[in-house]
Amino acid sequence: MRAVFWLVTAVAAGVLVPFAITNRAPASLGLWPFPFVLDTPVYLLVLLTLLAGCIIGGAGAWLAGHRVRRDLRRQRRRVTALERELAATQAQLADRSQAAELRLTTAPVNARAPAALTQS
Repeated sequence: MRAVFWLVTAVAAGVLVPFAITNRAPASLGLWPFPFVLDTPVYLLVLLTLLAGCIIGGAGAWLAGHRVRRDLRRQRRRVTALERELAATQAQLADRSQAAELRLTTAPVNARAPAALTQS
């Protein structure tokens, strides 16, 4: 995964550096309701626009995933509660089986033999 990151970074740098070098001409940026005009290189406008698009797109994707993340949190809490309930039930069953074993081993032995066996 680290190699893929560095490969993508190298390709992006290989594309963006020549783009920035060749597009250094000034461009005027005026935003209508504001009274000022900003003179900046073309490459800076393009890169800032790409950055703004990435941030807005990432925020949109994060907000769209809210419902899924909420459902996953609920399911995780439900699974945790069910695991606790299962552990408690298994402990109760283990206690009952130990108690049953204890009753079987300590049950009084009937000293009398069955009547059918003694009549011979």
